[in-house]
Amino acid sequence: MADKQLLKGCEALGEAAIRAGARAFFGYPITPQTEVPEYLSKRFPEVGGVFVQAESEVASINMLYGAAGTGVRVFTSTSSPGFSLMAEGISYMAGAELPAVIINIVRGGPGLGGILPSQGDYLQATKGTGHGDYRNLVLAPSTVQEAADLMMEAFDLADLYRNPVIVMGDGLIGQMMEPVEFKARSERALPAKDWATTGAKGRPRNIINSLYLDAATLERHNIKLKRKFQAMEAAEQRFEEAGPAGKVDLLLVAYGTVARVSKTALEELGREGHKVALFRPISLWPFPAAALAARAAQAKRILTVELSMGQMIEDVRAALPREVHVDFFGRGGGAVCSPEEVAHVARQVLAGEKVYALGDPTGGKASAVSA
Repeated sequence: MADKQLLKGCEALGEAAIRAGARAFFGYPITPQTEVPEYLSKRFPEVGGVFVQAESEVASINMLYGAAGTGVRVFTSTSSPGFSLMAEGISYMAGAELPAVIINIVRGGPGLGGILPSQGDYLQATKGTGHGDYRNLVLAPSTVQEAADLMMEAFDLADLYRNPVIVMGDGLIGQMMEPVEFKARSERALPAKDWATTGAKGRPRNIINSLYLDAATLERHNIKLKRKFQAMEAAEQRFEEAGPAGKVDLLLVAYGTVARVSKTALEELGREGHKVALFRPISLWPFPAAALAARAAQAKRILTVELSMGQMIEDVRAALPREVHVDFFGRGGGAVCSPEEVAHVARQVLAGEKVYALGDPTGGKASAVSA
């Protein structure tokens, strides 16, 4: 039976984790995700969960490492500077093949930055986060409902691949309130956790480790991990398309909150007679490159829209033939683009201009820089 509630995005993420079977959380408060631990501090005791407010993000990610080693479903949440502090621990978890879910509700940067929404952590999340040859699955919701759905899915994916999974949303996703429906989920067939450190009684002991001092041994481990990441890349690409099918004048590429803004811009541009569609990556890694390339082949122009100075655009360009020009519109520092601004830049692109717009293009604050 479905259960519908009005929740903030951060609260929905916490509740979804509980319903996915998570029973241990280790985290540290940082805006704009503090409502995740705040919600769990009240909710976890009701379900017999373990809630620990660690002394820092460094401590929380290493507590996560230890708890994940027992086979229990565990997670943490943070925002951009805290995510940076967790980078070493995430690399250790990937190296040790430990499943866990990490929420990053992104705020403006670099440095201490500000507490308002951003998508400036895209490269950090998708290109490795920490040191070494490893990958994380990265899922990017665009609604509170999707945040809850992907959060529940993230735990299954973490267990399936024995790997950290990142659920990444900007500050708006974390702070907005929307109705969320929690539906009964069918159990996915997942591998047994025979690797877990549950006490070696009647079986050989399990050792969880990411230290390999012999070069040949470490190389074999890296090759094993690489094959796993290739399997993830083949099976876990996710995306959404919106707008008219077939040939279009312009294809917008956006994720998260910006994709919602762009959908409204589509409606405005459609009323003006323009054929404009949207491609929304849901998995930021693996990036749905082949699907984007197929859709972009039906478009005359491509416009990437981000709450950053241009990060996902690198993956968009890499997915398309070298000769295809990709226009860009970005806002940063916590400023959120409006549908009117996206439509304004889209009209410039539709008019044949090459656009690389930063700031508010309708208020005289946009600056054109070389693409």
